[in-house]
Amino acid sequence: MTRKQQLIIDIQNLLNSYSGIPQTYINPDLLEFMDEDTLVSIIDSLLTQKENLKESDIEWLEKFKKNQ
Repeated sequence: MTRKQQLIIDIQNLLNSYSGIPQTYINPDLLEFMDEDTLVSIIDSLLTQKENLKESDIEWLEKFKKNQ
């Protein structure tokens, strides 16, 4: 398996790590034209988005606790 193929699988796995969202399958041919730097950038963006959602959930939970 090439590094590029692994990056595409990593992107698919990150997309599938969100709860409540149907499983995603990425046809590797759709991302094959991208270079490794672009694929890594997509992964970084997904990780940042995931972290921001987690922080948002924690903030909401803290507000909810204060209101109880």
